[in-house]
Amino acid sequence: MPCENLALLDIQPSQFLVSEEKLKRAEAQLRAGDGPGLEPIPVKLLVGVPVMTDGHTRAVAALRAGILAFPLEWEREELDWDMYRECVSECRRQGIFSPAGLLSRVVSQQEYRLKWDGWCDAMQAGVLRRRTEGKK
Repeated sequence: MPCENLALLDIQPSQFLVSEEKLKRAEAQLRAGDGPGLEPIPVKLLVGVPVMTDGHTRAVAALRAGILAFPLEWEREELDWDMYRECVSECRRQGIFSPAGLLSRVVSQQEYRLKWDGWCDAMQAGVLRRRTEGKK
């Protein structure tokens, strides 16, 4: 279901880096007018704030192409909100409040793996540890 009354710049990212390699592929798909480059960006409300649950690379590709009216849709999957809260908090801590904040956060695939994937692994381990400790 499309997100009516929401624009791309109204959405809070849940990722603070974008892979340059993935971005080049998304930009090529966007220029070609087909494939995942045009799939809607999923959005879900987190404490009343619309949050991107995926599609950060597509959002940056769209913005770099001057596209502000990119398709958005409400996420239907159940998500691990503890982990998304951590992601959104870190984005905000780094000053990222909309996809426009990611335009200057495009990094090499190696740096992406090290900084984003590494951060995610540590964050997920911490969330799972706190859950386990809370059950004792």
